[in-house]
Amino acid sequence: MRTLVLNAGYEPLAVVSFKRALLLVMNQKATVLVHEEGNPVCAASGSWQRPSVILLTRYVRAPRAHRIPVTRRGVLRRDDHRCAYCGRSAATIDHVLPRSRGGRDTWENLVACCLRCNNVKSDRTPAEMGWELRFTPKMPHGRTWVVRGVERPLPQWSEFLAAAA
Repeated sequence: MRTLVLNAGYEPLAVVSFKRALLLVMNQKATVLVHEEGNPVCAASGSWQRPSVILLTRYVRAPRAHRIPVTRRGVLRRDDHRCAYCGRSAATIDHVLPRSRGGRDTWENLVACCLRCNNVKSDRTPAEMGWELRFTPKMPHGRTWVVRGVERPLPQWSEFLAAAA
């Protein structure tokens, strides 16, 4: 089970295991804001509620990432694993302007692409193929792109992540 960690300003900092979260709570470094109902952690020394969201007791500044690094996983995540050309499930990425023609590895030039479209497009631009992108690719923004592990949020995290977006 995963736990969302917030700083004193209620900004998401990280996603940690429930064991790490429980250790922070037991050492008075954090307090539990939301816990998982009906799934306690039992040990020889007692029983505790399994934390889902914790708040650090002292302020920790959230890192400010001005430029989010481009990664294959990030491009697929940004595009919701959907092909930018046909909308089917995507497992690869494609350069809108091919690298052989000076295309760079940037958020604006990379899109998620299914294997079929990637092979058919090959070394051409979408305009040469008569294709249109389903959206304009751009760099993602928001706190959730800085915090690792928020790709698959739990339902009980929604109010905390909505405030950070």
